[in-house]
Amino acid sequence: MVMKLTSELYVQQVARWPSEGRHILAHYDAETIVVYQAYRPSIGGYAIKHGAFGGEYSYARMSWIKPNFLWMMSRSGWGTKEGQQITLGLRLRRQFFDDVLARAVSTSWDLSRYRTWQAWRADAASSDVRLQWDPDHDPNGNPVKRRAIQLGLRGATLDAFGKRELLEVTDMSDFVAEQRSQLLHGGVAKLRTPVERIYRPAEPSIAQRLRLD
Repeated sequence: MVMKLTSELYVQQVARWPSEGRHILAHYDAETIVVYQAYRPSIGGYAIKHGAFGGEYSYARMSWIKPNFLWMMSRSGWGTKEGQQITLGLRLRRQFFDDVLARAVSTSWDLSRYRTWQAWRADAASSDVRLQWDPDHDPNGNPVKRRAIQLGLRGATLDAFGKRELLEVTDMSDFVAEQRSQLLHGGVAKLRTPVERIYRPAEPSIAQRLRLD
């Protein structure tokens, strides 16, 4: 399925987004949320055709999902980096996404949650979900003060994500190429990105656990 996510001018969106703090910016509706990944054509093409991950895709490795489009573009070089030419928009149930958030363990020892390194390490070893906060990025790949979340999935959670929880697989590669050209030749003035708003999990305790601003 080709790109059909609603988009808007970046300059209009950035004026509404918070400039700093921990926020989940995402394209979502009442029941679903979209996350992004980028792959080489053989893996991305399989997912687009079958609506699930298979073929050369490895379920033995941790796979990272990003709900923030521009963080994905920074990571993939707007679809130009080797092995990241195919950009996918992956629609999930919010209930599943919230469950992933609830079980996420930070990739580094968080003193505000774990009194000892050993306690964090034990929790991380038993969890299928890793959490990392990174600087968000502007369209040119420059880091900004606002933080962006990415989630690493493995084990049973990755299996559920790749085989059963995908409601829709959208090929965003042409859209990414068009916007990459727009950025290169015209700057951000007419750049369009998927509509993203601040996302809050349905359960307030999850937001508290993630220390969302």
